[in-house]
Amino acid sequence: MAAYLKMPKLSDTMTEGTLVKWLKNEGDSVAMDEDIAEVETDKATMTMPSFDEGTLHKIYVKEGDTVALGATLALVLAEGEEPPEDADSPPDDGTSTPAEPDAEDEEAGEHEEAPETPAEEKPEKETKGSAPRTSPSPVSSGTRVKASPLARKLAAERGVDIARLQGTGPGGRIVKDDVENAPPGGSGSNLGLLPPPVMTGDQTIPVTGIRRVIAQRLLESKTTIPHFYLNIEIDADPLMALRSQVNEASVANEGPKYTVNDFIMRAAVLAAGAVPAVNASFQGDSVVQYGDVNLSVAVAVEEGLVTPVIRSAQTKSIKELAAEIKDLATRAREKKLSPDEMQGGTLTLSNLGAYGISNFDAIINPPQAIILSIGAISKQAVVDEHDRIVPGLRMWVGMSCDHRVVDGAVGAQYLSELKHFLQNPVLLIS
Repeated sequence: MAAYLKMPKLSDTMTEGTLVKWLKNEGDSVAMDEDIAEVETDKATMTMPSFDEGTLHKIYVKEGDTVALGATLALVLAEGEEPPEDADSPPDDGTSTPAEPDAEDEEAGEHEEAPETPAEEKPEKETKGSAPRTSPSPVSSGTRVKASPLARKLAAERGVDIARLQGTGPGGRIVKDDVENAPPGGSGSNLGLLPPPVMTGDQTIPVTGIRRVIAQRLLESKTTIPHFYLNIEIDADPLMALRSQVNEASVANEGPKYTVNDFIMRAAVLAAGAVPAVNASFQGDSVVQYGDVNLSVAVAVEEGLVTPVIRSAQTKSIKELAAEIKDLATRAREKKLSPDEMQGGTLTLSNLGAYGISNFDAIINPPQAIILSIGAISKQAVVDEHDRIVPGLRMWVGMSCDHRVVDGAVGAQYLSELKHFLQNPVLLIS
């Protein structure tokens, strides 16, 4: 019997989905639970399985289309089955068409218009109200160089080859500043040591479903949760020394190498066990203090940021935490996380140290009450216990708190416990 594939609910808050990519073509055979398409939800891009088996007879939703939950995506026929008479169009269930924009999208539409034709078919033109597009002036082509009379005069006086300059005036016209900023006889581009930057025209980049939800939730978090921020400096010398020893022993036994973040995850979880008041959320007329520490870890993916969850993290060793986050991060980038793996976190850890960021304050991931911001470990001049200035390794850890749940003293106590574990990292080994 003919089966219509519908847009499924792939996350708890999903109301629509974008068909990113079809993994099967019309005429291909599909098996039950075989991945058939990639769908972008409000949380991540993930694969959608087929809920029937047979032949993919007709695809109704094109790649890039956004449709509501329950919209008809495709038609699957059983082996040897004849298609229905109306197989060329989806059944009229009221949800098959692309999702209508909400009020915010309509307002945005007053300022941004979607292109009516593909970019490669549209003639280039300057956007009203934007800076004119600049382009290099022709070089030795016999074409007249566009330049102001004053620019030509200055170029002649200074010995600047005006044909080698890149104009910044209207339509790429060379103006006085272009000549004044150019070296004598040069091209005006980094003394000729580097090629000039490749500039493109203004681009309008559509906001994906994930990016839209990130924007909405972070705006809601920042405007409805009373944030306050704490920071603490960590002596990272003991941590780095122990990590070196652990990795040396692990590699010798054909085991994995451990990152600094693996140790920090363990410390964050143990500190939450010592100060359980931070492992909580505000529920309007009550505060829920969770029994398990479900650790959300921020992972950067192509579409934005996801926070897969390590459940019951307090029961897991560094080795187990490291293996689980590696698996979750890999599958997040491959768009293979399930909805359950991205919800239910009780506190979040975000680490930008690998990008060289020394310290920052993150926005709370609701309904959680805290988020940790981990900075880079850097070599600094420090004063030791003998008042001598010596080299040392330091790391800043930030903590953003929901003041409805966590008071300053409680937050400070948590960071103190975190510091204790990180500066005595042998306590993390179990």
